[in-house]
Amino acid sequence: MYSRKAWGGDTDPFILTKFIQTTPEGDEDPVVSLVIFEWKDEELVGVWPSDDAPKKAFVCDDAGLKAALCTEEQLGQYIVDPKASETSKNPVITKSIHLKDPEPVNYEITHTGYYCVGTFGYSANEYKAVVEFRNAYGELQAAQIAKLPFYGGLTIVYAVLAIFWGFLYVQNRHDILPVQNYITAIILFLIVEQLMTWGFYDYSNIHGNNAFSKVLMTIVAILNAGRNSFSFFLLLIVCMGYGVVKLSLGKTMWYVRALALCHFVFGVIYAIVSLTIISDNVGPWVLLVILPLAGTLTAFYVWTLNSLNYTMKDLLERKQSVKAMMYKKLWWCILGSIVVIFGFFFLNSFTFAGRSDPNFVPDHWKTRWFILDGWLNLVYLVDIAYVAYLWRPTANNRRFAMSDELAQDDEGFEIASFGGSLDEEEARSPNGTPHEANGALSPIPPKPMNDSHPPRQSLDGETIFAVGEDGDKWSEDEDSPRNSEERTKLTGKKD
Repeated sequence: MYSRKAWGGDTDPFILTKFIQTTPEGDEDPVVSLVIFEWKDEELVGVWPSDDAPKKAFVCDDAGLKAALCTEEQLGQYIVDPKASETSKNPVITKSIHLKDPEPVNYEITHTGYYCVGTFGYSANEYKAVVEFRNAYGELQAAQIAKLPFYGGLTIVYAVLAIFWGFLYVQNRHDILPVQNYITAIILFLIVEQLMTWGFYDYSNIHGNNAFSKVLMTIVAILNAGRNSFSFFLLLIVCMGYGVVKLSLGKTMWYVRALALCHFVFGVIYAIVSLTIISDNVGPWVLLVILPLAGTLTAFYVWTLNSLNYTMKDLLERKQSVKAMMYKKLWWCILGSIVVIFGFFFLNSFTFAGRSDPNFVPDHWKTRWFILDGWLNLVYLVDIAYVAYLWRPTANNRRFAMSDELAQDDEGFEIASFGGSLDEEEARSPNGTPHEANGALSPIPPKPMNDSHPPRQSLDGETIFAVGEDGDKWSEDEDSPRNSEERTKLTGKKD
């Protein structure tokens, strides 16, 4: 329960307990013991009959009266510490409820805490009661209220991400790759999915858990299954190099879509079953629901990692360092996410190891939603934002995707040989005959130059670079290089 100051609201929070009236036979007056307290004051409920007593005495009965543990006015009530009103952090209420004419018991909440309601059939074998835990903000459970602003914030974040992505998409709309269309679709889908999730919790907070809220919960479960399938599909085709290394995946794309569809169907079935069955009634048949989903999930994991490794290996062998760096960053992103997930599970394992401790739930009820659901959504947000950043629309999308980086091997060259070749050129006359600087023929013939690089084979029909267009040709005027003085000196010819 939260105090009114914690989350606001129109009414003061309270715990209302109502017992169902019964009509006993004869003069019987069945009595039920009731106690309401905050968990931090649990040690004030009940007293030890003696120092060596094996357990506390909780209810005032005849034995308690004889042991002077309580008074006759407290008969049928829970026994509390005599100094409870002074030492307790919150009020501790105990009453004996007569089922002939039960009165409702209202417990006002002034401080946030984990409140408990305990009953005991003092002289009643069977009884029924209704307990309403009403928070000031609405009908939603206190352990779930933090999800309301959380999913609302995620909706806003995805909307901001969509605005930036949409700006780049429109700016470069004539140069969009197919994979960027898939990223656009999943960003829009995430906005809808997060908005529906927020709407479900907002509706439940206002109207409670009615039939329509269950319909919304089913829709949210289906959208969540769609998000998981779409995300695995997108990650797989990205790791295959779709749009950057390969313009088309061919028949493989149909196989990937079929796997994503199967994963979505199995995810929907799992979500519906998990919402309709009770955990106490689960039998071995539930494996028929879990195993197909686990199989498609494993297929996605194995196929994605193998495709990413193959794509990186192929790019490195073809010396496509720029594209390889993109996929290396993606690899680090996936690895970082896996490390964070396993690290978080490892830390949580120590936390959940103490589930048997009575203080576990009272100490973790505020943050349990984040441990079970919240942090995974944050990891997913970081991953999808990083992928969108790496594959964001730019002005040279198609040129980058359709071109290959020229492999450059630094074999080196000797500056002296380069200088010697210039000297030999200067030592030749304009008509091609060798001469010395003073005009005399050199008595030593020039050494033939070894061509260490064989002539490159002609690539007919293949355009390596297209330098210039019709408007970029040299003009035929006197200032053009064709008619320049430098050309005349270099060639030794006159037009």
